Amino acid sequence: MLELDTVTAGYDPRRPVFRGASLTLRPGEAVGLLGPSGCGKSTLARVAALLHRPDAGRVAVDGEQVRGWRHRAPRELRTAIGVVFQQPRLAADPRLTLRDLIAEPLRATGRRAGAAGRTTELAAAVGLTGDLLARRPHEVSDGQLQRACLARALVLRPRWLICDEMTAMLDASTTAALVAVVEAYRRESGAGLLAVGHDRVLLERWCDRTTEWDACAGTP
Repeated sequence: MLELDTVTAGYDPRRPVFRGASLTLRPGEAVGLLGPSGCGKSTLARVAALLHRPDAGRVAVDGEQVRGWRHRAPRELRTAIGVVFQQPRLAADPRLTLRDLIAEPLRATGRRAGAAGRTTELAAAVGLTGDLLARRPHEVSDGQLQRACLARALVLRPRWLICDEMTAMLDASTTAALVAVVEAYRRESGAGLLAVGHDRVLLERWCDRTTEWDACAGTP
């Protein structure tokens, strides 16, 4: 399971974004976290992805309590979680081609063997053609770049996937395509999904259950 137990987090310990948040995600389950913009959902997602250290509380991945964050987290925990952010242009290195962007986690973890084949496979799955893979972020649309970012999130075959407003900047057809890719991956792998957003209709159709974020109390 992916567990957050009475977590308090923010960017100033004197003024946390939320207090005492608890959330449990089981293997194969899709949970939607619903709430308005600015209520702290993305901070919670970053804590769940081991990208932001909470001020208090406990986070556990597959029964192992997390004690290190970002690059200090054990590799086996970091690679167990794939993340797709809302704004692909802030999440992508502008110097990389889309091919290198997708393969980046493989190279960072020393898994170069088979990287080309895995990259090509995922590019096709998310709807990227060969000519697009040779382009850099400024040469493609937001939707095309987000497709590459989703492929990057899946390239290490994570057991947990966190989509933080993944489709907020996309049109309806691209949204449907990327949700379909996530669902195909979940069926194949049994991965758990935390989908963060403010689109109630999308989350309720996509997820097994949807938890509404209490913007005042800061707890789901």
